[in-house]
Amino acid sequence: MKTIIAAYSGVLRGTGSSILSALQDLFWLSKSKVEKQLQIISVLQWVLTFLIMGVACTLILMYILCTDCWAIAALYLAWLVFDWNTPKKGGRRSQWVRNWAIWRYFRDYFPIRLVKTHNLLTTRNYIFGYHPHGIMGLGAFCNFSTEATGVGQKFPGIRPYLATLAGNFRMPILRDYLMSGGICPVNRDSIDYILSKNGSGNAIIIVVGGAAESLNCIPGKNSVTLKNRKGFVKLALQHGADLVPVYSFGENEVFQQVIFEEGSWGRWVQKKFQKHIGFAPCIFHGRGLFSSNTWGLLPYSKPITTVVGEPITIPKTDNPSQREVDFYHGLYVNSLIKLFDKYKSKFGLPETEVLEVN
Repeated sequence: MKTIIAAYSGVLRGTGSSILSALQDLFWLSKSKVEKQLQIISVLQWVLTFLIMGVACTLILMYILCTDCWAIAALYLAWLVFDWNTPKKGGRRSQWVRNWAIWRYFRDYFPIRLVKTHNLLTTRNYIFGYHPHGIMGLGAFCNFSTEATGVGQKFPGIRPYLATLAGNFRMPILRDYLMSGGICPVNRDSIDYILSKNGSGNAIIIVVGGAAESLNCIPGKNSVTLKNRKGFVKLALQHGADLVPVYSFGENEVFQQVIFEEGSWGRWVQKKFQKHIGFAPCIFHGRGLFSSNTWGLLPYSKPITTVVGEPITIPKTDNPSQREVDFYHGLYVNSLIKLFDKYKSKFGLPETEVLEVN
């Protein structure tokens, strides 16, 4: 038991190499088998975090309030009220959490890779447009909310902030966990603060297609929801933040999804959820926990390669006209298509593959 506890603690502290020898001594497993199991555990914990952590922590907190330990829950709730606006002010990132060894096992499960194509100036701020959404945005999380793929070394002096649903930051415990990785709400207050009151060298990563795009994510399909998504361009103009197209090859390959046709009852339900709650419930599956030949919630171990493109210089305009927004949106779309076309054959796609822009 002491061996297991020591090994698991090593993963969280960033001394993950110790777990290999510990578990090898305990179970007489080969190094490759131990590493594979640790990779599965690391991905499983993130999937469960994504799907149920917020609700589970809320229910647990409510339960504790009804027990003799109610004071603990009351103290946390008092802290929550005091700390409520922190996510809107850049959050509270932790380099210790971002460097956990568990994220390196997470990276190696697929594996996930970050490709830099151009340098970024620390005197500028940036908005990264991340495409495609996928089911869980695994590439976006691993590359920009952890240091597993070396974003800090590849872009020195740049602080990445992955933007996600604001509703996640109303969930106890989950909000703190997300903020520790440099994740922020994708709302106007948060973006305005980071781009105008947090100095320079900031990069907000926005998954532009959002919930609508996730409904069409299936293996073998490269499409983005972008034609009518222009709000991020307007924000870039108002703050003078450069736009950077980012495409993640393989993001759509890690889950199988049931696609409901437009006009069907299933798509109607998904759109209602998207409109009123902010996310669209997807019916999807990956592989099983113990076998890749069974269905489960674990993503398939398919490579994900995230390519960060060339920044588009954006002038600062307090009140941009629709014509200006349309112009820079067009530049962005063309830049994303060029990025896709340049790298598609390097990452397993045929030269005839075309990026579908909806």
